[in-house]
Formats: sequence, C-alpha cells, structure tokens
Amino acid sequence: MSLTAKVLTGMGLGIVLGLAFNLTGMNAPGTLVNEYVVNGLFHVIGTMFVNLLKMLVVPLVFFSLICGVCGIGDIRMLGRVGSKSFGLYLLTTAMAIATAIIIASVFGIGQGLEMTTETTFAGAEAPPLTQVLIDIIPTNPISAMANGDMLPIIFFSIIAGISVLMVGNKAKSFVEGAEIANEVMMKMVTIVMALAPYAVFVLIARAVANLGLDLLVSLAGYVLVLVGALMFHLFVTLMVVLKVFSGLNPVTFMNKIRNVQVFAFSTASSNATIPVTMRTVTQRFGVNNSVASFTVPFGATINMDGTAIMQGVATVFIANVYGVELGIGGYLTVILMSVLASIGTAGVPGVGLIMLSMVFAQVGLPIEGIGLVLGVDRLMDMIRTAVNVSGDAAVSTIVAKSEGKLDVSVYDDPNAGVLDGDEGIHIDAQAEHDIADLVEATHSR
Repeated sequence: MSLTAKVLTGMGLGIVLGLAFNLTGMNAPGTLVNEYVVNGLFHVIGTMFVNLLKMLVVPLVFFSLICGVCGIGDIRMLGRVGSKSFGLYLLTTAMAIATAIIIASVFGIGQGLEMTTETTFAGAEAPPLTQVLIDIIPTNPISAMANGDMLPIIFFSIIAGISVLMVGNKAKSFVEGAEIANEVMMKMVTIVMALAPYAVFVLIARAVANLGLDLLVSLAGYVLVLVGALMFHLFVTLMVVLKVFSGLNPVTFMNKIRNVQVFAFSTASSNATIPVTMRTVTQRFGVNNSVASFTVPFGATINMDGTAIMQGVATVFIANVYGVELGIGGYLTVILMSVLASIGTAGVPGVGLIMLSMVFAQVGLPIEGIGLVLGVDRLMDMIRTAVNVSGDAAVSTIVAKSEGKLDVSVYDDPNAGVLDGDEGIHIDAQAEHDIADLVEATHSR
C-alpha cells in the first residue's frame, strides 16, 4: 500500500473513531476516554508528530535557501522569482476572497438567523505594516531561528546565499556542506513521513471527537458555504491559474498534491507542512530547489488563500446576522483589507482570527460576532490550511515553469518521487547490487 493510501486510510479511520467517541458520549468531560485517550494518548502522539515536522522547518529552510540562491547564481533571476511569487500570491488571495464574498452573498447565509452564543471574542491587535517591515531584518538571526520567525529567517538566508556567491570559489566547500546538509534534511523528512498514517489517525480522531456534530448543525449554512467556497477555489480557481500561467495538466497536480493536503489538514499549520511541501514540489513536481527553496517558505508565510475565503464568508455571515448592509464599497474594502492583512500579519500566531478582527473593525462589524463562528474554526482552519499549501505548490510550479526551472518529465511522471512500501526494498536491493559490483571490482584488481 502506498504512503498516500495509508495516510488516507488513517484519516478515514480517525474520522470514524472520533465520531464514535463523540456520538456515544464516550468523550464527555471527565470520562476515561476523554482524559486518557483523546486528550491524553492522542494529544501526546499528535503533538509529538507536529513537533517533529516543526523541528525540520528552520534548518530545512536555511540550508535549502542558501543552496537555492547559490544554484540560481544570478541575483536578477532571484529578484524575478521573488516578484513573480509575491504577485501571484497576492493575486490568488484577492481572487479567493472575491469568490468567497460572491458565493456567500448568493446563498444569503445568516439572513433571518438569531443565534446566541456564550463564546466571546476580543479582537487581537496585529502589528502595523511598518513594524512587520522592520522585523523582516533580524537583529539576531539565531534568535529568529529559535523562535521560528519565517520572514527574518528567509531574509538572513538569502543575504547569506548572496554573500557566498560574492565570495566565489573560496566558499566552494561551504556550498558543498550546505548541499549535504540540505540532502540530510530531506532524508529526515522521508523518515518523519513514514510515521504520518498513525499521526494523522490520532490527530483527526481527537479533532472530530472534541468538535461534535451539534455545533456543525447549528452553523450548517456557514460551514457548507465556506467549505464550498474553499473547494471551488482549490479545484477551479487555482487550477485555472495553473493552466493559464504554466500550461501544465491540473489533474496531474491534484493527484500529486494529496499527501501535502492531508498533512496540512491534520496539522492545521502551513509552516509545519513546509518540509512535506518542499519534498513534494521538488521531487514529485520537478521544481528546481533554487525556486522551491524561496517560494515554498515565502508562500507558507504570506499566502492566505484559505484564510481570505474564511474572511469573506464570515464577513457576509456576520453582516447578515446583525443586519448590517455593507454594500459594494464595503465588500471592496474587505477584499483590499484582506490582501494587505495577509502581508501585515505574516507569521503571526492565530493569524486567521487576527485578520478577521482587523477586517471587521474596518467595515464596522461587531468584533464579538467572531464568537459565533469560533466553535467551528478549528475544523475550518484544517480545511483552509490544505487550500493554502495547495496555493503554495501551484505558485511554486508556475514560477519554476516561467523561469525554465521545472523538469516537465518529472511533473508528468505519476511515479516520480513516490514514497511507498516498496521503496525501502528498492533501496536495499540497489545497495546490494552496488556492493556486489564493488567486491567484483576489488577482486579484478
């Protein structure tokens, strides 16, 4: 069974077990299942797996970016890659929220609905854009790495890579060391991915067991429209953008991105999924590391397609619940604010709700209205993260194709970069063959 099939099986079994715990009341507060299984064993295993992924992010981004900059060798091309990816990320974010507002308005979710909730929400303050720009340059790169601040890490790694290029041949051994370190990190990703089916099972089971169906039923209109908008953006908007800008087959893309989507869905973190996204983009899609090393971590930081869709749907929903008429001007403001907020809140924890509170404050909607949708935010966060990472991979592929840094034969090969149960056997057989050749060569001497 392939790794993808194992992961999907784990996710399916996790959903079934989580629903069983929830519907039978076995997961009620104070029960043994709740204390020792769902929020005990499952919590420990799931958190350990997410920490494993996060453990890989900083060294992988650092070494990969240095190798990428050195691999490009041309500072002007680095500028083109950066400007293209930045423009495409903002374009897809704007398209995402516009689509969400149109779909939510057509269905009129929240109209005539009187909801009561005990959940309150206090708007969190996002740092001003000026501070975000200042913080891009780290005063202490080691501290930035320790805290996992992606934009400062990206900046420092790019400057380090450019400096290595300027040193020239003297830095050859350093570059070789970085390439070896990058390869080691990718092997570590492969090891961690082998644990994925079991980790996905416990992560999904815990989320479903704790979420419950009652809340989903009460917010059915909001949930269905939001999921529909997310799926439309994933299967239609992003695939049209991929086809128009690169000419590549969207079906191939969707077939190969599934592993990344499942990882993103399980962890609800674009940053934690960076190692898996990086491996898939380079080894499954054929994107050169010189491009992927920049576009993937950059996209995980500022690309907010799924979050923007949530903001669009939530804005229409809350406006209808409170009877606030936003009008065309209000919705255009929401689109503009969401695009700007995706830059201004890059790398901030809880970014989705922070961005939403900023948008609500700008268009005059009550911030406490976020409390109405807060209960299902965990599940929605899992889905929108899967959409976010799909956008990261799509933009990486488009930019690589435009720069001649995409191996189309790898992209078109359905088996390229596949991780399955036979890979270990294949590697061992190859190693045995190489040893036999070495022994024979030694005897012949």
